[in-house]
Amino acid sequence: MSAPLDWMLAVFEPLDLTALALFLASLFATTRMVEKCPETWPSTSVLMARHRAAWMAQLPRRDLKMYDAVLMTSLRNGAAFFASGAMLAIGGLIALLGQSERLVTLAVELSMADGVNKAAWDAKLIVILLFTVQAFLSFVWAHRIFGYCVVMMGTVPDRSSLPEDGPGPEVTAAVDRAGQMLVRAGRSFNRGLRMIYFTLAALAWFLGAWALIIATVIIVLSIMRMEFFSETRAVLLEKAEPESAALET
Repeated sequence: MSAPLDWMLAVFEPLDLTALALFLASLFATTRMVEKCPETWPSTSVLMARHRAAWMAQLPRRDLKMYDAVLMTSLRNGAAFFASGAMLAIGGLIALLGQSERLVTLAVELSMADGVNKAAWDAKLIVILLFTVQAFLSFVWAHRIFGYCVVMMGTVPDRSSLPEDGPGPEVTAAVDRAGQMLVRAGRSFNRGLRMIYFTLAALAWFLGAWALIIATVIIVLSIMRMEFFSETRAVLLEKAEPESAALET
């Protein structure tokens, strides 16, 4: 038996290891279901990815791209905001690791747990720290990809520069690359958000293994509802009315 496994068995109860395994499996399965969902039942994230690609496809049809630049700035600011929040959380968690003895004492005084194992608390903090770091990296990477996408958008000519017969293969390829880049930026941003969701569930581990299991189930159900059964998804699936009908109203 390997040393890391021996250490985990010595620090955690079997129920804690089961809860942790369920937690990690739920994260992997949720990501898989959201990003690799069937074509007949797309998730909100997949539907938004299609809209991102459609947005980039409109670039050559506009005379000015100021509108696109404003939208891209908004997306980059959102990624920067969450990256900053994750960085602050990382600093707080590192500080808590240095005060774990006081946390254990406080937990015992508040009757949160009896016979608290300091090594177990440190391990739980490290797990939460690792997930927060991964969320930070996802937001930073999304921010960078949004920046790459801005540069690629600048290579797409506006409508006044296009030949009369429409965009050529080079312009079409540039638009396709910009669309793919924007889709990947959104995917990285969504992964960072899911990491935040599961980090919140991991906080319940301090209350016990059953608390982690319950919190994991709640987070998974919440993500599934937002991705597959929300009103937002229903709006994205609605077909646009014909232009004539829209004008009549």
